[in-house]
Amino acid sequence: MSLPHAILTALLEKPSSGLELTRRFDRSIGYFWSATHQQIYRELGKLEAEGHIRALPTQQPARGQKKRYEVLPAGRAELARWTAASQDPKPLRDTMLLRLRAAAVVGTEGIEADLRRHLDLHQRQLVEYEEIQERDFPPGKDAPQDRLQHLVLRAGIDLETFWTRWLTHALDEFQRLPAEDPAS
Repeated sequence: MSLPHAILTALLEKPSSGLELTRRFDRSIGYFWSATHQQIYRELGKLEAEGHIRALPTQQPARGQKKRYEVLPAGRAELARWTAASQDPKPLRDTMLLRLRAAAVVGTEGIEADLRRHLDLHQRQLVEYEEIQERDFPPGKDAPQDRLQHLVLRAGIDLETFWTRWLTHALDEFQRLPAEDPAS
């Protein structure tokens, strides 16, 4: 049930339209909790029906005008309840790890090139996160909200650092593997 909570969080940070939420997901929340345009609009409808959000009144009703939403007290209470609840960590499910396990029994063709591609993707993501950190979290920016948001970014930096190190190690291992016999 995390998408509605991600939307409530974003709306508490700043009342927004569905389109604005989609753009904000692409630039921030989407780094760790992605959602499509359709999923966001569907959840906005549900949250409104549940009395957790409402569309802000507009100065002049106009056809096709974007609805901007704000969180109601019931939505804030739901987000606070969810935030305070205990949740177990989710087990890691990674296709690359499963493919490496399968490669141990069927051969490694194609895996090394994809490991290199993954390494490139993770290196680029790490650079992007580090740029965000430099831009958005300069020394001295330590209000409680800033510190918590920086913790989320640090998790992304640390995960990308892990993946780049692990992928580099995996590629080193591939260099030490004996050549495969194409007849097997």
